[in-house]
Parts: sequence; structure tokens; C-alpha cells
Amino acid sequence: MLSMNDPSALAGMLPFDSIGLYEQPKPRFIFKMPRVVPDQKAKFESDELFRRLSRESEVRYTGFRDRPQEERQVRFQNGCREGHTEIAFIATGTNIQLVFSPSTNGYHISSAARECDFDKEHGKVHLRSHFIMNGVCVRWRGWIDLERLDGVGCLEFDEDRAMIEDSMLRDQIERYNQRLRDFEEKRRAYSGQQDRGPDPDLDLRMSGLQNAANHHGGSPATRCPQRGVPLQVGLPHPPL
Repeated sequence: MLSMNDPSALAGMLPFDSIGLYEQPKPRFIFKMPRVVPDQKAKFESDELFRRLSRESEVRYTGFRDRPQEERQVRFQNGCREGHTEIAFIATGTNIQLVFSPSTNGYHISSAARECDFDKEHGKVHLRSHFIMNGVCVRWRGWIDLERLDGVGCLEFDEDRAMIEDSMLRDQIERYNQRLRDFEEKRRAYSGQQDRGPDPDLDLRMSGLQNAANHHGGSPATRCPQRGVPLQVGLPHPPL
């Protein structure tokens, strides 16, 4: 039987959540990786991958490839109604996880605003999904046949969301630059304090203490600070 005083026994009883108590402290000066690049539209128009994916091309549902076709059809429709699916561009082999607003059967949402529309065309589902790919805000638009589980789709530059992300990026960079300026000011203040040398007031006080000790015939460490009476430390009592 293991003893509670055994360190190995105590270590084995620690829960997994307690591992975080022993993690190394994170540095205080952290810059988070930006979500988008500075010029999203220029990258979307110049990047070869985006140019190829921006053209309408054949896409295919890639979920549950090891299951029968009938089961895959049911799972695909259920996933679309829940607000997610997986597709791949056949020409480039690019796999994309699409997340969108789930189907609402046309209630309270106009046909133009739907991101998952089973009613627009019989036997097909039309999808739209917004996401960030390689630092660029894009929108996937296309349709999938409910029986064959393939269709046509493309990527478009999402200008509205790109403006929002650009604003967030500028705020993040400004906060980072402000922290840099504060850090530099503190460093310069500390360097100036070190260059001035020791505190003259401290030297004057220490000199006054030393002169008082010499006047009373002892050191400051062995005299009473109020009356100047020598301290008798560790001396035995005289015999009675």
C-alpha cells in the first residue's frame, strides 16, 4: 500500500487540471498574431491560389467517405441544417470546412440573405460561408447536388468583413506600438537613474551614523539607537 508521505503516490493522485499550476510563466510582453494581412484585396487578386479558387469550378462533399452513398446523403443534409459541411475543390484538391447559418426553412429570412437554401433550386442546396483564409476575408458561394453530393462553387473577396478586420488590425497595431513606447520610456528612465550613480542623501545619512558611532566609542550595529547604551549580546549573568 502506498503511503501518503510518498511523493510518487501524491503525484499520481493529482488531477489533470493541476498540471497548469506548474506551467512556465508566460512573458509579459506578447504580440498576438494578426488575423489578416495589411492589404487583403491586393493579396486576393495577386495570389495564385486565390486566383484559381475564385473561378467557378467543380466541388465535392468530402465527409464520411467510408460510408454508403445513402448514408452520406443523409449526413450531408443533416450537417447543412446544423450549419456546417466539408467540401473540396477537385481541380486543386483544396479542402475547406464551411460554417454558415443553419437552414430555417425560409422563416423570417429572405431568400437573398439565406446562407443555406434548400428551396432555391429543386434537388440542390445553395450555400454561402464567410471565413478567413491565409489572412484574407473570403466568402464561399456555390451549390451541391443532394444526390450526387457534388456541385459548383468559388471563392469571393468579402469586402465588408475585410473592412472590419482591417479596423481591428489597426487597433491592435496601435496598442502594440503604445506598449513599445511605454517600454522604451521606462527603459530610458531606468538607464538615467543608473547613470546618476549612488544617492548622495543616502551617503550623507550613512556618514552621520558612522560619526555618531565613533563619538560614543562603538559601531552602529552594537549600540542602542535611542540612548547610545552599548548592547550586551550573549553575555552570561554574573554569579549570585
